[in-house]
Amino acid sequence: MFALVDCNNFYASCERVFQPCLEGRPVVLLSNNDGCVIARSQEAKDLGVPMGAPYFKLERELRRHRVAVFSSNYALYGDLSRRVMQVLAGFAQRIEVYSIDECFLDLSGLPGDMTAYALRIVRTVRRWTGIPVSIGIAPTKTLAKIGNRLAKKGLSPSVAVLDWSRLPAPESEVLAGVAVEDVWGIASRWGERLRRLGIGHAQALREADPQRLRQHFGVVMERIVWELRGVSCIPLESLPPLRHQILTSRSFGHKLSHFEDLRAAVTAFAARAGEKLRGQKLCAQALCVFIHTSPFDPGQAWYANSSTETFSNPVCDTGILIHSAVRGLKRIFRPGLAYQKAGVMLLDLVPGDLGQELLFDAGSGDPDRPQRLMEVLDRINQRHGRHAIRYAGEALSGSWHMRQLRRSPAYTTRWQDLPRVRSG
Repeated sequence: MFALVDCNNFYASCERVFQPCLEGRPVVLLSNNDGCVIARSQEAKDLGVPMGAPYFKLERELRRHRVAVFSSNYALYGDLSRRVMQVLAGFAQRIEVYSIDECFLDLSGLPGDMTAYALRIVRTVRRWTGIPVSIGIAPTKTLAKIGNRLAKKGLSPSVAVLDWSRLPAPESEVLAGVAVEDVWGIASRWGERLRRLGIGHAQALREADPQRLRQHFGVVMERIVWELRGVSCIPLESLPPLRHQILTSRSFGHKLSHFEDLRAAVTAFAARAGEKLRGQKLCAQALCVFIHTSPFDPGQAWYANSSTETFSNPVCDTGILIHSAVRGLKRIFRPGLAYQKAGVMLLDLVPGDLGQELLFDAGSGDPDRPQRLMEVLDRINQRHGRHAIRYAGEALSGSWHMRQLRRSPAYTTRWQDLPRVRSG
């Protein structure tokens, strides 16, 4: 038996944790550089605020409806997500963190009332983290996703929880009300193809011939059909699949023309990528750095280029990554252009213990010294906050940073942003 726990309007809920005055008020979150709408509270959805719409087109209307607008604050969202997942881990022996705001729990073998147990999870997560969640319970992960969706729509007899064994209507009727594109694993393109075959909702997909659909779409679609029939075909993944690449990139708050500014940005991206790499106990066998101008700028020709460098041995040393990224930037930089975006991508990732004898070969008598240095660097930054210690090249220019005029404080990850409580 699976349970899917999904945080309700997660980004907006994170902002509300430390600003209770936002409860009941429409909340909108913006993308990097405050460009487009990327998340909305339910109240904002009810107002008809479209996802992905440019903020400058909506600004006057949002102000008229007193919508609270925030720049994205991923440090806060990531930390609150980690706290939610830690709470959920105490309710099941096996969990799968599916995304920043979703987690599957294996409830197999648990005695008693599943709905009551799930409601206890809802109350505990809200009390300990401040984040509201909804839960779908079903014999398969696909049905649990549908159950969670129905719970969020208020179609469950138990607020915030829907147990598939206690549907408010016959199963065929419930599935007939779910569009085929809303079934987990089916994107819009597959939905169009299914509709051409006369399959427009989940019940029709459930009744379709699995072998026939496998011929048209492959084994993934066959598994979805069986999952809709209550046969579990998608197991819980206790460990996330091995990543093949790590990308760190940004669009700049304003365009950059000087090499020094781009070098500072690329240095920061390489350092952040190295931190992610070590956090997942991986090493990279290649690095790609890229830059490009704006394709919509009529004042200059479009220019985009990249440079890739392979390493003789897999590495995760930030110093080596930075040197490689800066070398690549020197090869592709063209003076006289205004650059809109840059990024660093680590490629061909392998487990960190692969080829360890040569991994940190610095040509000295102590080959383990770079590894110990990175461990100390990461421990200090984890304890005292990111950038407590950083490479000097990251700070040579601050003009590349994103425009985030409405970002809330990093309440849980920076000492200076800790909430202050006044009594009396």
